[in-house]
Amino acid sequence: MSQKDIPVAKAKGRPMLTWVGKKPLARVTAFPAQHIETVPAPAGDVPLAAVDWSDWPRDVPQGGLLYHGDNKEVLAHLLANGFRGKVKLIYIDPPFDSGADYVRKVQLRGPKGGTKVEGEDYTLGEQVQYSDIWANDNYLQFMYERLLIAKELLADGGLFVLHCDPARGHYLKCVMDEVFGSEAFVNQVVWKRSDAHSDVGQGAKHFGTVHDMIFFYAQGGAYTWNTQFTPLPTSTVEQWYRNVEEGTERRYNKADVTGPGGAVKGNPVYEWKGITRAWRYSKERMAELDKQGLLVYTASGMPYQKRYLDESKGVPLQDWWDDIQMVRGIQRRGESHYPTEKPGELLARVIKVATNPGDLVLDCFIGSGTTAAVAQKLGRRWIGCDINKGAIQTTAKRLQGVIAEQQKSALTGRQGDLMADENAPLLPCQLAFTTWRVNDYDLQIQHNEAVELACEHLGITRRHTDPFFGGIRGQMLVKIVPFNHPLTPLDLEALRTELKTRPEEERDILVVSLGIEHAARDWLTHYNQNRPINKIHLVELRSDRKSGGFIKHEPLSAQIDIRREGEKLIVEITDVVSPSILQRLNKEGGVFRAEIADWRAVVDCVLIDTDHDGAVFKVALADVPERKQDFVSGRYDLPASQPGATVAVKIIDMLGEEFVSTAVFGAEVQP
Repeated sequence: MSQKDIPVAKAKGRPMLTWVGKKPLARVTAFPAQHIETVPAPAGDVPLAAVDWSDWPRDVPQGGLLYHGDNKEVLAHLLANGFRGKVKLIYIDPPFDSGADYVRKVQLRGPKGGTKVEGEDYTLGEQVQYSDIWANDNYLQFMYERLLIAKELLADGGLFVLHCDPARGHYLKCVMDEVFGSEAFVNQVVWKRSDAHSDVGQGAKHFGTVHDMIFFYAQGGAYTWNTQFTPLPTSTVEQWYRNVEEGTERRYNKADVTGPGGAVKGNPVYEWKGITRAWRYSKERMAELDKQGLLVYTASGMPYQKRYLDESKGVPLQDWWDDIQMVRGIQRRGESHYPTEKPGELLARVIKVATNPGDLVLDCFIGSGTTAAVAQKLGRRWIGCDINKGAIQTTAKRLQGVIAEQQKSALTGRQGDLMADENAPLLPCQLAFTTWRVNDYDLQIQHNEAVELACEHLGITRRHTDPFFGGIRGQMLVKIVPFNHPLTPLDLEALRTELKTRPEEERDILVVSLGIEHAARDWLTHYNQNRPINKIHLVELRSDRKSGGFIKHEPLSAQIDIRREGEKLIVEITDVVSPSILQRLNKEGGVFRAEIADWRAVVDCVLIDTDHDGAVFKVALADVPERKQDFVSGRYDLPASQPGATVAVKIIDMLGEEFVSTAVFGAEVQP
């Protein structure tokens, strides 16, 4: 698909929030998606739920869809490729504009208490999960644009659910009132996520913030809503279900059978065993209840209906949720180690309320993959996306674990941790998923992290409010030239043009680049001659004698043997070296250089494609240990590939870096 412009409907709701730089989004550019990887269904006869795929876009593989890219562009791509009005639930847990950089903690594989790699500073590995640093106006415009596009994808009868914190919730509600219309508002749920905030009692002058807000908005009047119930409180059970039925020992309460509102409300009036009243039921129904032993009488002869405790659904769910704990502490060890991960029980509740089995769920801030994982468990179809490569890797690995559990459940009949209940089928909608990249963001992610590392190294204070200059150092403004090309005279002419628009600016300029053309050096020499203000200073990160030479990112490497033994394909990994992890450990370790006794400690997972076409990685084998203390195997026996087939082995380390080696079957491995 070539690039195209996609129309986006105007927001028509009231009231309308105003901010600096607010701009409606009339059209959005849709870029093609590159198919990166296919994770096929596991081998074996695993039954699937009957799902109607007839309205699924013809050119999109049936199954889960995982996109790597800016969600604005991914949403536009979905609109352009047949998903307009097809999504039944959109749940998003976007950045909260908190001013924090979120990083994940990494622990090497091995016995408990093993080496940890703390992600507190930037590296060229995929450590920075996302930067939640915004000017408030920019944040609102960021959210406004994505809400406008997401609304186009939402089906009639669908629900949009936004998870946020109290600091920005009131702004976001106003924006959603404008985008969806205030009449589309359904609920504001308060999720009490923790018991106490750590800074209260330590000098903080505010009440502890222990809750998040979850907004529900509907598309169309007849939206899906499956009422959920919570267990009856112990006090209710003890107070209202005090009666015990003889013989069965079943506890029950006595419910009034008189007609609410009396005869004037249309309730039937008749005599029942000497008592004339307006009753809740017809005389025939009363007789049926009596015959079934479901009526009990007081000493005066007044009838009451038995309502058994074991038949009670519980209390209908309200808008205050205090029964689901946040993911924290030891609970996180078995999950994704993602900093803002939400508990699966929370997403299960939202998905059960807003969808039915087979419906399509979308999360365009997928993060740790909780939404997709829970949707997969509950028999829903799903689409996820994230701009961070680490999030895509985390989600893909997590989904492979869920699918493996579903296969195990089908083979053993044991449900495991698949969240099934009377409303959720045991059978999944799909057991395969594909990953895609929209508008190749690999280089962009690496560039952003390299810039942060350079700024830290050079003592530059980042500025996120100036559209041209990236920061300040001392009394100088800093211009960071994109690292995907050397400094050119065109870059410097753009700088001179910008300074002409700021006649009051008298500070010198520091230019940071990765490489420089010879003509640019001549341009600088000529420009700086006899210049009292706005002199341009240069730090070229590769060759500068004082500040350069520090960006030396060594990629992940491995030694792999791929060979034939009879009718088997043998893949044997003998060594893996992760310079990024070693650099991190040496930085933390001080004087002593780190040594890793077993190379498997640095490996998160191993994926093998036995017939690689050079473009899409189709996973034939995935070695993803369930526990952090477990190692990958390192040796794999597979059915022999066809002569001439290309075998590809992908190794992902604990920082998310990838190494791919390919070999034509029967030949020596060629990394």
